[in-house]
Amino acid sequence: MLSKLADIITGYSVDVREGDLVMVQSSILSAPLIEKIYENLIMKGANVEIKLEPENVSDIYFKYASEKQLKYVSPVRKYSIEKIDIFISIWADYNTKNMNNVDPERMATRVAANAELNKIFMEREAKGELQWTLAPYPTHAMAQEAGMSLIDYRDFVYGTLFLDKDNPIEEWKKLSVKQEKVADYLNKKSELRFVGEDTDLTLSVKGRKWINCDGKKNLPDGEVFTGPIEDSANGKIRFTYPGIYMGKEIEDIKLTFKDGEVIDAKAAKGEDLLKKLLEIDGAKRIGEIAIGTNYGVKRFTKNMLFDEKMGGTMHLALGRAIPESGGKNFSSIHWDILKDMKNGKIYADGEVFYENGKFLV
Repeated sequence: MLSKLADIITGYSVDVREGDLVMVQSSILSAPLIEKIYENLIMKGANVEIKLEPENVSDIYFKYASEKQLKYVSPVRKYSIEKIDIFISIWADYNTKNMNNVDPERMATRVAANAELNKIFMEREAKGELQWTLAPYPTHAMAQEAGMSLIDYRDFVYGTLFLDKDNPIEEWKKLSVKQEKVADYLNKKSELRFVGEDTDLTLSVKGRKWINCDGKKNLPDGEVFTGPIEDSANGKIRFTYPGIYMGKEIEDIKLTFKDGEVIDAKAAKGEDLLKKLLEIDGAKRIGEIAIGTNYGVKRFTKNMLFDEKMGGTMHLALGRAIPESGGKNFSSIHWDILKDMKNGKIYADGEVFYENGKFLV
């Protein structure tokens, strides 16, 4: 299974060319997968840098870093973002709760400090100068967070990646064709309206590009998204699932928008963090609106790498837009929040094209 995953990452998700400078980053837990990825990259003639973090690095940093250190921008990291051709990140958590006791203000300070680096990253990606992909490696912590044994969670992860199929890459190509039909339909539309429980949200997508997410940037994948017109969102939305930010849960989020900005925000749990995040420049506007298409993701796992792809859901991201969609909002934050649409409808220019979790087009 790990060999299949390494083959997808290096043979489908990113286009590795001889001489490319590739950075592979993760925790030490994913070493068995990293070794297979490394072997593939070396065989393709790439130059590879590997960064594997030990368990308590982030805990130590947020506990002891001074204000000056929180605002520090590493020239080494900046150089990497400016020069590396491909980033491969493997998500392999030691502890999904290790950020729970971190002061939200310290987190926000650190996020804001990285704004310049995020901008460079996004601009290079938009120009086609930088490729990246993110994939999971099942760990005990991630399984526990999802409410499963490691064996069951591993099988769940492999299923969402099509690794249980004879030719996973062909399965991703098939999904790509299906999603392209939806993207083509939406590219001709100007206004979307989302209707559901405590939700009636309208926004403009006129002139914006819908992106077919088919396993190139994220694994697993399965969504179509765009960046809405920045001042167009009006109405309200209530999110079915908790918003997860750096391991912290914010429950029962309710947002009200006027002329593109959040004017009211409430949460049953974690409201202080919600409001602190909204103070970040650009965070009150929607950077992304998306519909999940991967019906192999059958349950909420508290990991947005999987959850935002779940068939029968929609999500929006507060903050930074993805430039290739035409979105212009910039922020140091890009925070996805998920809503179940199995009892909802989505209209495009007044026409229902999605109902009760299924596309009608």
